[in-house]
Amino acid sequence: MTPRPPNGSRSADACVIGGGLVGIAIALGLQRHGLDVAVLDEGDVALRASRGNFGLVWVQGKGDTQPAYASITRRSARLWPDLARRLQEQTGIDVQLQQRGGLYLCLTEEELEARRQMLAKMRDAAGGDYPHETLDLAQVRDYFPDIGDEVAGATWCPEDGHLNPLLLLRALTQRFRAQGGVIENGGRVQGIERQGEAFRVTTPSGDWSCAKVVLAAGLGNRELAPMVGLSAPVFPNRGQVLIAERVRPFLHYPTGHVRQTGEGTVQIGDSKEDVGFDSGTTTDVMAHIAHRAVRLFPLLRDVRMVRAWGALRVMTPDGYPVYEASRDCPGAYLVTCHSGVTLGALHEGPLADWIARDETDLPLEVFHAQRFAL
Repeated sequence: MTPRPPNGSRSADACVIGGGLVGIAIALGLQRHGLDVAVLDEGDVALRASRGNFGLVWVQGKGDTQPAYASITRRSARLWPDLARRLQEQTGIDVQLQQRGGLYLCLTEEELEARRQMLAKMRDAAGGDYPHETLDLAQVRDYFPDIGDEVAGATWCPEDGHLNPLLLLRALTQRFRAQGGVIENGGRVQGIERQGEAFRVTTPSGDWSCAKVVLAAGLGNRELAPMVGLSAPVFPNRGQVLIAERVRPFLHYPTGHVRQTGEGTVQIGDSKEDVGFDSGTTTDVMAHIAHRAVRLFPLLRDVRMVRAWGALRVMTPDGYPVYEASRDCPGAYLVTCHSGVTLGALHEGPLADWIARDETDLPLEVFHAQRFAL
């Protein structure tokens, strides 16, 4: 039961701070447990990692140095078909999920061999249960007849896929609101204070009282976490994305650098830049990712680029998520990751179940921020 709020404040069973893909997926999952949930979002001035998401539901290579991360990534991938189906039934929005496998294309034999060795180690760490193949150029052509001659080969994983991240955010938000969820775009949260059995969350538009508070504010978690006795050592990493005009279907499987959307446009990306909080675009990086895309698929040489953007990933020192409950402030939870699409079904499902019930079979101790203090 939600504690009685102080005079003048609003109340909810749980306040989720951050209305991007991570926060709204968790909020929707909490509603499955009958909780009254409010999402407190910064609004249009937020850095919005979700707006730059590449849209991959990607398994291969995720967790190459952390088997627990590989495990939860694969678990989320298995949960995705059910979540996509439910969202379409409940909202009428098709998030365009396809999970027929994906290829990571390599331009040199050295790169291909490094990928082969990495995935072989991951298979060994998983006790042999890690499906993948290494393909030469001739085998890649069975998937992509338009592949360039410079490609050495690819690694293939049948569990990979992709979807439309903007439609996903719309579907999650629509379903959350339809079930009575509140989204307040009132600006940045200014304070979180434990008061007895409740939290008081202070925003520019007023206070909220809640029994549980979930920090899902991306890069904003760095400032919020200490308010509840936690640490979020996150930093920005910029990725730039190019979008090409609609062309005939030629990419029937996603790749790590290029994918074709359901509408026919071509999305090109995968840059990684440590430039602080600059979310702009630069000619040199755009030229580099465009050049690689043309080497992979020469037909793109004559395709017009129609727009470009930059967005900031939410990174930790080892690249893996932080999932942690506060010991100092019971009822406060920290959720930080850079794979909001891939892990979206895990967030709506098992992770939201953990927050609602305070019990889980997930290996969350591996993802505590305390690992960075060792």
